[in-house]
Amino acid sequence: QVQVVESGGGVVQPGGSLRLSCAVSGVGLNVYTTGWFRQAPGTEREWLSYTASDGTTYYEDSVKGRFTISRDMDKNTVYLQMTRLNPEDTATYYCAADPLGGTHILAFQYWGQGTVVTVSA
Repeated sequence: QVQVVESGGGVVQPGGSLRLSCAVSGVGLNVYTTGWFRQAPGTEREWLSYTASDGTTYYEDSVKGRFTISRDMDKNTVYLQMTRLNPEDTATYYCAADPLGGTHILAFQYWGQGTVVTVSA
């Protein structure tokens, strides 16, 4: 059974950085695509980035250059390094996994419970 568990959320000041982790179990990262989404209160869940099974990475334009997705194959864990954070980045961040994946929530079958990121002075 595939399980996805996020961690690393917290409170950070504007301009700061934070790294989120996504531990995947039950399937190897060389087989599944793993993605990051976020959802702010009152808004729809939006796609941020994903890394395909072959390691190719993709980013939504608004986070390109600020967020970096990476993976540790030994730990079967995917990371989202976030820099130059601003209050608009405040949201619950979700990790998801799927054999194919994509840029929409319907493209991912397995989801974590989310980790909260708050950007505030």
